[in-house]
Amino acid sequence: MFLEKFPLETPFVIAGPCAVENRKQLFETARAVKEAGGHFLRGGAYKPRTSPHSFQGLGKKGLELLAEAGKLFNLKVVTEVMDTRDVEIVAEYADVLQIGSRNMQNFALLKEVGKSGHPVLLKRGMSATVREWLCAAEYIKAEGNHNIILCERGIRTFSDHTRNTLDLSVVPYIKKHSDLLIVVDPSHATGDSSLVIPMARAALAAGCDGLMLEVHPQPEKALCDGKQSLTLEQFTEFMAEIRSCVKEDANVS
Repeated sequence: MFLEKFPLETPFVIAGPCAVENRKQLFETARAVKEAGGHFLRGGAYKPRTSPHSFQGLGKKGLELLAEAGKLFNLKVVTEVMDTRDVEIVAEYADVLQIGSRNMQNFALLKEVGKSGHPVLLKRGMSATVREWLCAAEYIKAEGNHNIILCERGIRTFSDHTRNTLDLSVVPYIKKHSDLLIVVDPSHATGDSSLVIPMARAALAAGCDGLMLEVHPQPEKALCDGKQSLTLEQFTEFMAEIRSCVKEDANVS
């Protein structure tokens, strides 16, 4: 199981920029994530974008920067792998392989990350049912890899006031019907930084095992998803709030 591989208290936090842009941006963010009490550094080296003309990531250079930052700040690295041909190189630099929503049913890729033995963070497809999501996880398990964590990142519905619709009902459902951990990504779900923290609070109240948050030193200048990224200051304040709530819960119990 995931936390047997990386024993952590819950809730745990995966945080970082949508995309690795340069050393300064990544290292400044990694320092803030570590100092605030985050556990994993996230960042995209290979970026699947809707438009082929959008920033596509730094590739191997991005992986190298992530690994360097992770080692310097003692953070485990989470990054996305998009292609079966890249599994080996991404696994060389990352601690956790992320399967993005667009690839949730890329069965060849699921099999390949399963064979790698690396921990996997499996995002829910944008139109996937829970059964389809859990079946995707089974493809990874079938290769002998049970180090899987599910990530709810919002699904596509008729509603258009947010980027996606965050399905928090899935959290207690997964807790009841699966032995896998589940984290929630309110950044991709809402697409709006002003909504990220309120929905993160709701996700914690629903019982999620952790959160995945996008954080950037200067969201207004981000090359990818700046509108949904928290500033370093916002992230630090929220992490202090989480610690305070966890401490209160421990005192009550």
